[in-house]
Amino acid sequence: MASFPTANSAAELLSRVRQRRPRVHCLMNTVVQKFTADGITAVGGIPSMTSSEEEIESFVSKVDALTVNLGTLDAARRKVIRIAVEVANAEGKPWIVDPVHCDYSPSRLMFAQELITLHPTIVRGNAAEMAVIGDIGKALRIQTGPEDELKDDGRKINIVNGHPWMAKVTGTGCLSGGVIAAFMAVEPDAMLAAAAALTVTGVSAQLAARHARGPGTFEAAFLDALDTVNTNDILSLARIEHNED
Repeated sequence: MASFPTANSAAELLSRVRQRRPRVHCLMNTVVQKFTADGITAVGGIPSMTSSEEEIESFVSKVDALTVNLGTLDAARRKVIRIAVEVANAEGKPWIVDPVHCDYSPSRLMFAQELITLHPTIVRGNAAEMAVIGDIGKALRIQTGPEDELKDDGRKINIVNGHPWMAKVTGTGCLSGGVIAAFMAVEPDAMLAAAAALTVTGVSAQLAARHARGPGTFEAAFLDALDTVNTNDILSLARIEHNED
């Protein structure tokens, strides 16, 4: 029987990430590449960010997990994403796709749906994006918002941690996608990995807000908190709710 995520499993997986230092390749929204890389590094992973067609196969072959974000998309990036996903699938590496703004653009929606036919481990988007994305097969479904909703064939949970300032800093969602990939690299159960990653980022946001004056100072404090968040913080602040359909 599949396990349900808990605060203890989140803390244990954070420790595993910090010990193993998994490599994550990010095909990421160009607006937030540095922030995402900093977040993955702070939590304990090792990011790489190239979108070069000449390099992508080599990079994906050397990492432990892949995150694909459609935030800035053009013909060249589509080609590189296809190559990266092909390599990840061939080598059995977990990958997550974030179909950013697929509700804005028919062509972007078609590309997101194409990627989903290639069997991502996780599909993660906001309510508007997930409303149009359609069937995601056996992937773990994550709908982000004030509460993050995670659902697979047998489990449905909500992560209630976080802070409103997360919505006022561009890239916190993209960063969390990278953190999820780092946790997938050390935990084959996508539900456990994603729930732990979102709990860690949500708790870190709450810790950061204690020291921030607004979104600008929150961004720096959030990275600091990702670096220092510990088991006691998670056990005392985590809010993981198990739900039934």
